Amino acid sequence: MENPWMTKKVKEIYQNDWIKVEEHDVLDPSGKDGIYGIVHLKSIAIAILPLDEDDHTWLVGQYRYPLGRYSWELPEGGGDLDVDPLKSAARELKEETGIVAKKWKKILEMDLSNSVTDEHSISYVARDLSFFEPEPEDTEVLRVIRIPFEEAVKKVIQGEITDALSVGTLLQAQILKMKGLL
Repeated sequence: MENPWMTKKVKEIYQNDWIKVEEHDVLDPSGKDGIYGIVHLKSIAIAILPLDEDDHTWLVGQYRYPLGRYSWELPEGGGDLDVDPLKSAARELKEETGIVAKKWKKILEMDLSNSVTDEHSISYVARDLSFFEPEPEDTEVLRVIRIPFEEAVKKVIQGEITDALSVGTLLQAQILKMKGLL
């Protein structure tokens, strides 16, 4: 479909190592002048659902500054745009949980907040797991727990897991599991 918006001017408002914020002067689809703010992410969002032979997974708990509260999530993080997302997923899983996986399956791609950002995500299931010491970044204060996969899905349904990437990944995995495709 053709873009019904016309961009007249783009102004960079702010930039750091992770994001760039732009203000676009536009003509909207009705032909009226307007502005549109866009946050460009400098990485791809990666989520990993590690599953062991007992059908358990791992959740990572951490305080999320933008939300002002604690959050339980799947192991996740950002991957450089010029790096194979699977390599970024393996790095994030090892950093946050100490887990190394031999088998990987991509199960989901999403645009996380497409009304204001261009953030794209990829989710993987990781299997055939080995366990080592986690290596979190200096800014991460993490709690890691192992729970049954079904309990993690239940936490999504009950609203205890609200992180979009975790919600999408867990529900997609549940659907694939029900269809015998996981």
